[in-house]
Amino acid sequence: MKNYKQTASDVLRLVGGEKNVVQVEHCSTRLRFTLADTSKADAAALKKTAGVMGVISSGPQCQVVIGNDVIEVYDELLKLGTFNASQAAAPAAPKGKKEIGGIILDYMVGIFQPLVPAIAGAGVLKALMVLLSTLGLMSSGDIAYKVFVGVADAALYYLPVMVAFTTATKFNCNKLVSVALAAAMIHPSVSALLATEGGAYFLGIKLQNIAYGGQVFPAILTVIFMSFIEKWANKWCPKAIRVFFVPMLCFGIGFPVALVVLGPLGYNIGALLTTVILALYNTLGWLAVALLAAVLPFMISMGMHKALVPYAVASISDPGFEMLYMPASLAHNISEGGACLGVALKTKDENLRATAISAGISGLFGITEPALYGVTLQHKKVMMSVVASSFIGGLFVGLMKVKAFVAMGPGLAGMAMFVDPDNGKNILWAAVGLVISVVASFALSFFLYKDETPAEDETAAPAPETAADAAAADSTISSPLQGKAIALEEVKDEVFSQKILGDGIAVVPEKGELYAPADGVIESVFGTKHAISMKTNAGAELLMHIGMDTVKRDGKGFDPQVKDGETVKKGQLLMKFDLDGIKADGYDVTTPIVVTNADEFTIKTVAEGAVVPGAALLKLEANK
Repeated sequence: MKNYKQTASDVLRLVGGEKNVVQVEHCSTRLRFTLADTSKADAAALKKTAGVMGVISSGPQCQVVIGNDVIEVYDELLKLGTFNASQAAAPAAPKGKKEIGGIILDYMVGIFQPLVPAIAGAGVLKALMVLLSTLGLMSSGDIAYKVFVGVADAALYYLPVMVAFTTATKFNCNKLVSVALAAAMIHPSVSALLATEGGAYFLGIKLQNIAYGGQVFPAILTVIFMSFIEKWANKWCPKAIRVFFVPMLCFGIGFPVALVVLGPLGYNIGALLTTVILALYNTLGWLAVALLAAVLPFMISMGMHKALVPYAVASISDPGFEMLYMPASLAHNISEGGACLGVALKTKDENLRATAISAGISGLFGITEPALYGVTLQHKKVMMSVVASSFIGGLFVGLMKVKAFVAMGPGLAGMAMFVDPDNGKNILWAAVGLVISVVASFALSFFLYKDETPAEDETAAPAPETAADAAAADSTISSPLQGKAIALEEVKDEVFSQKILGDGIAVVPEKGELYAPADGVIESVFGTKHAISMKTNAGAELLMHIGMDTVKRDGKGFDPQVKDGETVKKGQLLMKFDLDGIKADGYDVTTPIVVTNADEFTIKTVAEGAVVPGAALLKLEANK
């Protein structure tokens, strides 16, 4: 039985604790943390946490991929602290290097992601009603039909109100005042005023006649503007009258500015975004759908697919359908599911088979992260199968000009999203595209995938020539540094001292040179250059982390001598680093050497005190 409480506790600790979490949300597979200080999050440790499938960091947001158990882990997480509380002031800006693209993406995801369940649920309900009506099983004049269509239409009509709430949540301003401002933009009397024959004028300025129902960008801009008014007013307004005076200023200033400037600006931004995407579609046609479907695995793995959500939501509202992102997602999602099922049938690895079956079923129903992180990204030939079949399926739905009428992850359960009351063949072509994608991906992965064996490992170094040599290679991890060996429990970082990442030893270096502690392959030279991971020929996965919190130096003072995937021999120079400079900046230079797959070995420490490169540190015996 899965321990959701333990997973939630581990994740919270490794993102920096409750005080480092500005906001946390979840989507269908991921916990989405907005952090005050991203340097406090340990992505490497998170990836190795039980129950975690992957980690994506972008700007102030840290996305922890959980898979189908995300709701259970999220519920346990909420029991461990107080998150997303309304605050009078905005949270402190994230520390460290700011990436404007990551920050923008973080805000887009925070605003649009919570809208998806309501939009998707309402959209599929309406599509089902249209389908039943088309099949003659229900009349559009029936009371039941009108009731269900009415609630489905409401979700889109009142979209400005919902987006005002999510924007207010993200910008930490008064939610109900924000909602009231957005509601005023679609109030019948305001709509009638804007539609006045000859135009309506406010202080001599003509108001643009816009139907704000279903629009998102006018409400977003209005709430952002209101948040600045609120913060400005709170600074000088006497507390005794703040409860009514500040909201009054928000209404009195914000609404006229919304009608005169922000509403038309937001409307035109949405129209421009849709026009640009449609221009791309019109230029490349069906090829645009195929190409997007083929690159979606890579976009999703980096979280960049969320940048297309604002366009999809705006397009579903006006012109009322979407022809690029959702059809491409159909081809990709189903391809992920089919590829996993192909692997499940082919593999002899029982653990992989169980993962692939679960992930494959999720993929067929439109949830791709379990498949992507659990299977696809770990096997190149499976990724090749997904990319190829996504392209093939995307070609077909693109050629057939399939339209989507709901903004959601396409899959078996949501095929009603392709019901077109004006074109009965639209859902038929979508269904054919689904079949093409699943058959192509299943066949390709079944024929291309092979279980990995030592003989197929292209990066493995030649085996030792004698049994004695083999035993020695299997059993010894040598010192990569000159310095003083200390127990891992003495390291002043709980991630290492509590052996969260694995068992091992640490060395306090006396010289700024890091050498290979055994023969093997470099798995990763961290982007900030402060750590190297490698896999020895004996199968031990090692992490050598130079100093504590040195990630904050962002590579300063570190000079790697190897690259990812490089085969190395024991004693080969891996890294030069500015030991004196790191010490001068106040960093602890203690360097842990951790066996991250320690559960596969019995580990014995054989060194204490002064050591030199090549001296034995650890003896490993593979568990049988």
